[in-house]
Amino acid sequence: MKTSNPVLARLGQAAERERAAGYAPAGPYGQPGYPEQYPSATAYPAAPPTVTPMSIDDVVVKTVTLLGILGISAAAAWVLVPDTLAMAAWIGAAVVGLVLGMIISFSRMANPALVVAYAVVEGVFVGMVSRAYESLYDGIVLQAVVATFGVFFVMAMLYKARVIRATPKFVKGMIAVMAGLFAVMLINLVLALFGVNTGLRDGSPLAIGFSLVCIVVASLSFVLSFHEVEEGVRMGLPQRYSWVAAFGILVSLVWLYLEVLRLISYFQGDD
Repeated sequence: MKTSNPVLARLGQAAERERAAGYAPAGPYGQPGYPEQYPSATAYPAAPPTVTPMSIDDVVVKTVTLLGILGISAAAAWVLVPDTLAMAAWIGAAVVGLVLGMIISFSRMANPALVVAYAVVEGVFVGMVSRAYESLYDGIVLQAVVATFGVFFVMAMLYKARVIRATPKFVKGMIAVMAGLFAVMLINLVLALFGVNTGLRDGSPLAIGFSLVCIVVASLSFVLSFHEVEEGVRMGLPQRYSWVAAFGILVSLVWLYLEVLRLISYFQGDD
């Protein structure tokens, strides 16, 4: 099965191996290995696959589950983590979440346990960030949540209506842009640790413009996620790969939420 997405291609190859392992030559009464023992029995059909393919409903359920886990983890961190440990929890969750995200993204196999662990850790990070912003700007978290899910549903409708499609050029362009943005944000973070202000995160017009670019790219990344789900279903990936698809949607939602939160704070900074 051909696909322009390298991640799906890799998962598709793994799925083919799993499906192949799920078939066994069957003779009368479903006895495996019968054709080898009795060559005349080759006319009997092969046993059905033991691997259940993923569906869109599977991805929806997994995505809602991960969002629920993230929300509970964020709420728990918001309430339980004392102010004296807030920064340590913030940084620790960010580092662990980044490592888990990289492992999941580059792994050749779907690992539901790692995806759930990512949701828990990312929930702590989101909870700490949200509490910090809410302490400065009353009501900003609710505004950011509403805006984030509003953008998500708009992108879902646009994709369903085929207004925006994940063509090979679009996929390659998005991957390049996201890699570039990640590099810029990483360099900006390193420079900030050494006291260098690049103006990308200080509320200036440049910072507002950069946040708008990030929001647009984060919004368009949903198209990649929807395309991966659609292609995964078409390719017949095993059901457990729905966790990987849900992970992709969760990452985009968290990124979009954080950028929206930051953007709103710029316009409330002088209140």
